[in-house]
Amino acid sequence: MEAGKEGGGRGGDERVGNTPAVWKEKMVREWQKIREHAETYPYVWGSYIVVYGSFGVYLTYRWRKLRRTEGRVRILQERLRKLVEEEEAATASSGSGASIKPPSAPPKSVATPTKNAS
Repeated sequence: MEAGKEGGGRGGDERVGNTPAVWKEKMVREWQKIREHAETYPYVWGSYIVVYGSFGVYLTYRWRKLRRTEGRVRILQERLRKLVEEEEAATASSGSGASIKPPSAPPKSVATPTKNAS
């Protein structure tokens, strides 16, 4: 064996492989391969564009919808926090320090079970 080839090929070649010119050359070669493949198989690449483009559009739609929902939730939380602070201030200003009575009826949004007269 040659002395320069031993040790897994780790010699002075490491510094040469990391230069910007080498990276640029590698990128140009890869781009040419991809371009040649796309010209040879246009329907394959067209399907890639359709499928992954659709994924991108769908994910963008869901992301924007999530952000809008989070914004509405933050606004509602802020309103609720202000209402609670006002209610606590009103309770504290009443002087007696009596606790707040729980509502006697369930909220309208909760459906109460009914028995059928059968």
